[in-house]
Order: sequence, then C-alpha cells, then structure tokens
Amino acid sequence: MKLTSKQNTILQSLRELIDQRKDNPTSYRLQKFLETKGINESMKSVMQVIEALEKKDLITRDKQHRVFMVENESYGDAKNIFSIPLYGLASCGEALAYAEDNPADDFLQISKSLFSKPQPELMFAVKALGDSMNKDGIADGDYVIFEKAEGRNDFEGKIVVAVINGMATIKRYKNMGKGIVGLFPHSTNETHHPIYISEADVIFVAGIFKKVLPVKFVSL
Repeated sequence: MKLTSKQNTILQSLRELIDQRKDNPTSYRLQKFLETKGINESMKSVMQVIEALEKKDLITRDKQHRVFMVENESYGDAKNIFSIPLYGLASCGEALAYAEDNPADDFLQISKSLFSKPQPELMFAVKALGDSMNKDGIADGDYVIFEKAEGRNDFEGKIVVAVINGMATIKRYKNMGKGIVGLFPHSTNETHHPIYISEADVIFVAGIFKKVLPVKFVSL
C-alpha cells in the first residue's frame, strides 16, 4: 500500500507514541507529540491525514476520539513493518546525481522478516536504473536496499552505492593496489566497463548492499 511521506510520518509517529505510553492517544495528543519531534503540523493537517489513513483501513477511532492502529491483510502486521527512505533512481550504468542529505522522494514499507537483525534507521533504498549489475540479480527498475556506510571501510568485494564528485553509481568495490580502486559492473551486457579511480579522488561510499526487491513490471 502506497503512502505519502506525511501519511507515513504520522502513522509511524502514532505507532511510536502507542508503544511509549501503552495507550491510544487522541488526535490532539498525537499532534502535540509530533511537535516534540520537530514536526510542525497544524491540527487541521493532522486530522486530514488521520481521515485519509482511516479510509485506507490503517487506523480507527473510538467514541472518545482515541486513535488505534489496525492490523489487516492490506497492511500486514503493523508492528512487523517498518519504513525506509527511497531516494529515487540510482544508475547501474552511468553515474547520477545523489546527495545523502537530500529529502527522500518517498518511503518503502518493508517487513522485518526480510532481514536478519534489521536496523531500519541505517537503511535506505534506491530504484535501480540500467543493467550493469544484472548478474548479481539487480535488474532495471528493482528496489535496492543499502545500509549506510558511515564510519565503515570494509568495502572490499561488496556491492556499494558509491558517490564520486557528487555523482553516484551501483558497482562492486575492489581495491586494485597501488592506490587504485575499481568499481566493477557484473552484467550480461558487455558494453559496461569498470570505473577506475585513485584513492586520492573524492569518493564516498554511501551504502553497502543488503537486499534487492525485484519489480517485474516497471514504469519509469
């Protein structure tokens, strides 16, 4: 089920508030909780989102106007679902503009069961564009899940999303020695070639590959 970023934020905040207080808040209390998190939504805006989430059968309200999470087949077990930011298209061929601090284009709803000891706060997704990594199961249009690489340098042999001079690409990282790093494709398409850079170049590994979520039919 696709949610807007605002709907997702308020739904996740509602879940967090219920977990903290062990009861169900009113819309007013939810709006005040959002303010404590630095999310300045008017009461009218919060009510509009609550009504939209009710229509999607994700929440419900009782006669005392308390808000409840709803578990249903269209959303699954809400406690087992988390969301991660989706940062648009990431090229599996030529590089593309990428900025870690840019706001997410959208969010993906993912089951915790898909990962071993998931850390949602460290994860993000991009939508693959191109076929240079299709031998590793990353096809054009697939969602690719990465773990943030902050403070890490164990990239050897791993699939990464690497940013070079403000441009990014999905490749396999190889240290070639003598100060050379190679970013290698793995494709049935022989037109793709490695990218060779110096360790002295400005290179930033934004994330390390975790999982690919295939998409059979894609409209770009």
